[in-house]
Amino acid sequence: MKPVLSFLSPALFVALSLSLAAASPASAQDSNVGKRVEKLEDQMRAVQRKVFPGGSSRYFEPDIAPEPIAPAGPSTTSSAVSDLISRVDTLENSLAAMTGQVEQNSHRIKQLEDKLAAATIAPVSTTPGVTGTSAGTGTGTSTPTRAPDPERVNGVSSIIMPVSGDPGEDAYIYGYRLWEAKYYPEAQAQLKKAAEEHPKHRRASFTKNLLGRAYLDDGKPALAAIALYENYQELPRGERAPDSLYYLSTALIALNKKTEACQTLSELQDVYPDVSSGRLSADIARNKKSANCK
Repeated sequence: MKPVLSFLSPALFVALSLSLAAASPASAQDSNVGKRVEKLEDQMRAVQRKVFPGGSSRYFEPDIAPEPIAPAGPSTTSSAVSDLISRVDTLENSLAAMTGQVEQNSHRIKQLEDKLAAATIAPVSTTPGVTGTSAGTGTGTSTPTRAPDPERVNGVSSIIMPVSGDPGEDAYIYGYRLWEAKYYPEAQAQLKKAAEEHPKHRRASFTKNLLGRAYLDDGKPALAAIALYENYQELPRGERAPDSLYYLSTALIALNKKTEACQTLSELQDVYPDVSSGRLSADIARNKKSANCK
């Protein structure tokens, strides 16, 4: 992240203010000094619009008109100098207020960056069945890492990935075996990896459809709906595209989106009439009843 308001140079405004405060009161310099003050005021307004968008006049009035110049006389010079001093005071106060606000914003952003960095580097366990260290609760404490369930570790380890010479096929079959054994989180990770690494494989439609089912069986209907919808959209001619629509309707029913579930079932029957009247007919009828489809 770039430094906040890196274009701002408070030292420049301070130096100009000090030089104006020390300016000679001679009448020959009054006009030149006045122009410099007006220029500085314009710069302050420009900075104000950057620092405080929206035209707030909290720190500096939008337009500061100089006091009417008194008629020529002995007090003309002293009045002009007093006016300049007053305007310089206003500039210095405005600069101090803006500088303080910038410093506060910088401090807050630094705190947010530190929190984000801490969350990014927090250790996350990838061991099956292991719960990683939780984020801090604000009291300086965290939940200790829970030891993996030996029985689950042994169960997952007993499922071997086949080696047939076809990596895409092997990746899908391994994910299927994990799902069949009800190791749903491990199956989800494997099937997602298989889909990413073998997007053009003949098993791609099977893989993405089974990923949605693994989410659904794991009690995650929202994730299931996303995976199943993506499979139908990306591979409408895939062998498991009709199944993905059916299981999508199941996920929508679980999410209490019955109207959408009925629309999904209707599309399933329109796009895949043969499958709808064949092997999926009983499943479609059951979901239509659950969703109260007309």
